Amino acid sequence: MDYLQAILIAIVEGVTEYLPVSSTAHMIFTSSFFGIQEDDFVKLFQVSIQFGAILAVVVLYWEKFFDFSKINFYIKLACAVIPALILGKIFDEKIDAILGDPIPIAIVLILGGIVLLFIDGRFNNPTVVNEEDITIKKAVTIGFWQCLAMMPGTSRSAASIIGGMQQGLTRQTAAEFSFFLAVPTMLAVTTYSLFLKTYEASQLKGYELLTQSSDNLKMFLLGNAVAFIVAVIAIKFFIGIIKKYGFKPWGYYRIISGILLLAYFFLNK
Repeated sequence: MDYLQAILIAIVEGVTEYLPVSSTAHMIFTSSFFGIQEDDFVKLFQVSIQFGAILAVVVLYWEKFFDFSKINFYIKLACAVIPALILGKIFDEKIDAILGDPIPIAIVLILGGIVLLFIDGRFNNPTVVNEEDITIKKAVTIGFWQCLAMMPGTSRSAASIIGGMQQGLTRQTAAEFSFFLAVPTMLAVTTYSLFLKTYEASQLKGYELLTQSSDNLKMFLLGNAVAFIVAVIAIKFFIGIIKKYGFKPWGYYRIISGILLLAYFFLNK
């Protein structure tokens, strides 16, 4: 992977991480389309640049994250992230195996799109308008919904937003809580990938892959910077779209993208 390819993947991550379209699927397909060899460093890069996207949420909602007088906010996020931490560790190897096969990921992309076409009509009587009204029980339930995104192609954002709406949250409140929940979730995933996980081919930890060469470290820093800038724009754009149009546009996008990607991979087998 060269610097231009690293920038392209980071742009894709920044655009798609907080949209209900699956950032993992888009990064995998981008890598395949541009002929990027999927070695251990590329796998690490695709996960670790989520750190830049995390910073985007913290910066945009800094008053929420640094209001230490509201301890319940932190407790809810901590409780909501527990299911993903436990199940993510249990299914880590199975998730890696699926990442190598783009066909089921494209199919999940389509199925998730169909769900989004009907989600607005299904949960159209919200009772929770403010984050302060989300109970710990609701937060944990949303955390379990988020775990559906362990199947690549599902979209962490889509799963947690749907979970929020199922728990009575408005579209905007569900989307914003999904953003908040992304911070501890992706921070945990990034930390695990950098410091705890041993990559199969190289038998190295993530930080060892980064420090293996100056180019690896520079691409990591560049990728996070690009993902941060693009994610800031994408979050603002997404909130505006769901306020006005709901989730149908993203449903159609997922279906069309999934069909095109299936066609691409079948034709290039």
